[in-house]
Amino acid sequence: MFEVIFLFVMGIIWVGFASVSDLKSREVPNWISFSLIVFALGFRFFFSLFSYDFGFFWQGLLGLGIFFILGNLFYYGRLFAGGDVKLMIALGPVLAFSSLFYENLKIFTTFFLLFLFVGAIYGIFSAAFLSIKNFKEFKKGFYKKAKDGRKILVFGMILGLLIFFAGFLDSLLFLFGILVFVLPYLYIYAKAVDEKCMIKDVNVKDLTEGDWLYQDIKIGKRVIKARWDGLNSEEISFIRKKMKNVKIKQGIPFVPVFFVAFLILVYLWKGSLWNAFW
Repeated sequence: MFEVIFLFVMGIIWVGFASVSDLKSREVPNWISFSLIVFALGFRFFFSLFSYDFGFFWQGLLGLGIFFILGNLFYYGRLFAGGDVKLMIALGPVLAFSSLFYENLKIFTTFFLLFLFVGAIYGIFSAAFLSIKNFKEFKKGFYKKAKDGRKILVFGMILGLLIFFAGFLDSLLFLFGILVFVLPYLYIYAKAVDEKCMIKDVNVKDLTEGDWLYQDIKIGKRVIKARWDGLNSEEISFIRKKMKNVKIKQGIPFVPVFFVAFLILVYLWKGSLWNAFW
């Protein structure tokens, strides 16, 4: 049990540091993720060596592989930025608490579900906070998006009401009708927050690798694209020579979701709720 407690503590410390860094600077340094992989696999190797049970080590490698695939799916699906992906990959060797593959598969699945659940709640509250903090800009953006998408809103309203009234035949349709009615408004709300509350004008001296341009910028004959993987060091050096300020798009610091999901997972694993859940 010592080895599992050690992994618990390691995960809490490393992901805790990553969360603080993300909240303060919107960035997770590579050394945090890479060192977590090295320490987790190193601990697993030496523990397996002295306990004559290399299943513990192999499960860590398997966890690394599974989360490598999962992280890249999130990255290329444009759901995660690079720092979030690296941290997710680094959690693979930590989360394999057991020497049994099937047991670890349950742990990975539970963490993923917790991550989605916590992330959804966190995203809703973060969007609400940003819209209130930048209410004037948000209000303009919301009205413009609603005006541009009024056909979708009307269609969603009519379809939602029809499904809602069909709920007299099947009660499940009541909920589905409400969902169809609300979804277009939620989409417009999210787009307004994204475009009006998360754009920042920054001094080029403060640019860091991975920053997202709000839109393509043209400097002379060169066009620097607003890419998902963000600015690289060469582009930043070029921009600093030619411009004073540039608009970037900031994401919501999402690493705290990893931290909360990990804490809940540890609580479930250590308590009687784990057996009840599975």
